[in-house]
Amino acid sequence: MSTTNKRDQFPGKITPYVVTCWLLAACGGLMFGYDIGISGGVTGMDDFLKEFFPKVYQRKQHAHENNYCKFDNQYLQLFTSSLYLSALVSSFLASKVCSLKGRKPTILISAVFFLVGSAFSALSQRLWMVIIGRVFMGVGVGFGNEAVPLFLSEIAPMQHRGAVNILFQLLVTVGILIANLVNFATLRLHPIGWRISLGLAVIPAILLLIGGIIITETPTSLIERDRVDEGRKVLRKIRGVDEVEAELEQIREACDQAKLVKHPYKELRKKQSVPPLVIGILMQVFQQMTGINAVMFYAPILFQTVGFKSNGSLLSAVIIGLVNVFSTLVSVYGVDKFGRRILLLQACVQMFVSQTAIGIILILKLTDTNTLPKGAAVLVVILTCLFVMSFAWSWGPLGWLIPSETFPIETRTAGFAFAVSSNMLFTFLIAQAFLSMLCHMRAYIFLFFSGWIVVMGFFVVFLLPETKGVPIDAVADRVWKKHPVWKRFMDEDPKQDNEA
Repeated sequence: MSTTNKRDQFPGKITPYVVTCWLLAACGGLMFGYDIGISGGVTGMDDFLKEFFPKVYQRKQHAHENNYCKFDNQYLQLFTSSLYLSALVSSFLASKVCSLKGRKPTILISAVFFLVGSAFSALSQRLWMVIIGRVFMGVGVGFGNEAVPLFLSEIAPMQHRGAVNILFQLLVTVGILIANLVNFATLRLHPIGWRISLGLAVIPAILLLIGGIIITETPTSLIERDRVDEGRKVLRKIRGVDEVEAELEQIREACDQAKLVKHPYKELRKKQSVPPLVIGILMQVFQQMTGINAVMFYAPILFQTVGFKSNGSLLSAVIIGLVNVFSTLVSVYGVDKFGRRILLLQACVQMFVSQTAIGIILILKLTDTNTLPKGAAVLVVILTCLFVMSFAWSWGPLGWLIPSETFPIETRTAGFAFAVSSNMLFTFLIAQAFLSMLCHMRAYIFLFFSGWIVVMGFFVVFLLPETKGVPIDAVADRVWKKHPVWKRFMDEDPKQDNEA
């Protein structure tokens, strides 16, 4: 059942300027995606391993290497995961900057840190230098992932909010694809191929920097900081019409309510904040517990494990990248048409079947030292594509969309910081642990992730409300107060309100 109300259909049209703002801001996703894709390919390059991880390189070259354990090295995993640890910490600082200075400055800071970190990584001569570069990039990711989804949700018309917000995840998938293509092209550029791969990360950072200069601030952020006249002008500009008073008034009412809250992090401890906080955190946690980043980070390594050589493994990763991009377009089309819940539930079924099948094939066919038969290896690639496909139109984009649209304005940046930090924490844990888990659990690691997908399905059925067609500043009244589980948390407590 649609929750759209006619009074929410504010006048407006999609102007070239607002589309430009959407695309330029979404370059934060391009930056994030490029890093996800590039790190897995680089860690599979012999020149990179010889430079920084000689023991891993020697194990990899051994005639009887262990399929599941040849890349098991905590420092190699730290190369990937250190970015997400710094992103976790920086997301809370980004929340403060987002509230006090606005979404636009936060995006600019993101671009600068990622640009510096990319250059530092590419020019590194020691392992500690590589890690420092990754930490700088992580600060950029933390700021970007805090600001960009909020920017897109606040600047989009209500009826297109889902599709606009998913531009972030679409650009993430494009970034992953570009990174896989770059890795495929630089594999034979000895001995500097890995430096080129890491160095080219400056390009999405430069695009975001340019975008951060060109884009406008969101009307919500301007009004929140008592710049109402500027907010009105921006709203007219992005909507392409002069009649914006009704939408402006809704934003002003939400901002006036938000000003009553002096300590947003303290506000998150109240029971009214429990529903969006739980949903926001669990959406991010479950996004990682699908096992998607294990697949995307280490796709080249994974395919080497099942028998593909370096060229074949990177080519397989490119194929997965293409599937990822085109499947995300399904979400852009369907999220505001079919709703959030149906996409998530359908994907749970498809991800469970494909992950379980991969695990069973590897358990039956892949020992510690053999390679998969060609037919089985091709089937693993196909099943991996089916898994990525379903993730790309569901938990990937909606993991960012839903938290960005469910917090009220008084706790929006603080609440979303918890969501972002949860994503970064579990991305860090998966990135740091996956290769060791692969070594110890063997193929059963895929069944481990399948079990989590079952839990996610029950979460959607019983706890996740539908937010399609609900104005971003009306979610509390339209969604939480009517949900059979969450409505009990929404009873107002006058004593608590006075303490805020």
